[in-house]
Amino acid sequence: MKIPEKKYNIAEYLLYMWQIEDLLRAYNLDIDLIQKSIIDTVYETESERNKARNWYEGLVMMMKSEAVQENGHLQINKNIIIELTDLHLRLLKNPTESDYIGVYYNTLPYIVELRSKSDDKEAPELETCFIALYGYLLLKVQKKEISKETQAAVKQITALLRLLSKKYREVEEQEQNIV
Repeated sequence: MKIPEKKYNIAEYLLYMWQIEDLLRAYNLDIDLIQKSIIDTVYETESERNKARNWYEGLVMMMKSEAVQENGHLQINKNIIIELTDLHLRLLKNPTESDYIGVYYNTLPYIVELRSKSDDKEAPELETCFIALYGYLLLKVQKKEISKETQAAVKQITALLRLLSKKYREVEEQEQNIV
């Protein structure tokens, strides 16, 4: 099982990590159940299984210490939203980022509509986007019907997050070249 790399697609990585949080909750944060049901069935070598167990065990410990056993997200995942929101706001203020600004303004009506339906009206715009995509992915997994309106919203939100991920990767590469 290959974990999406944060540096290549930050949006895909965050959605993956939210899925892992839910998966760990489904196993009641029981590392032995996770070992039996996931690690032993997915990973082939003893070395891979040991690495995987350490990784899952670390996440379980973080979830317990951060009191997100039942819901919510780990601080490491919240930090990604914070980082992306910072980049998003910088891009919106940069007049040379007309492509990004255009995609954002095409996405904004969907964000506004989603926030109006949400319990958390103060959630950052990007978090709203990720919640919408994650919900869409869950609907697909459950093979539930997805309306044309939802599909259109998801398509536009995906375009925004894809472009933001690309910009994130570019910034990361620039920062590595400076060091």
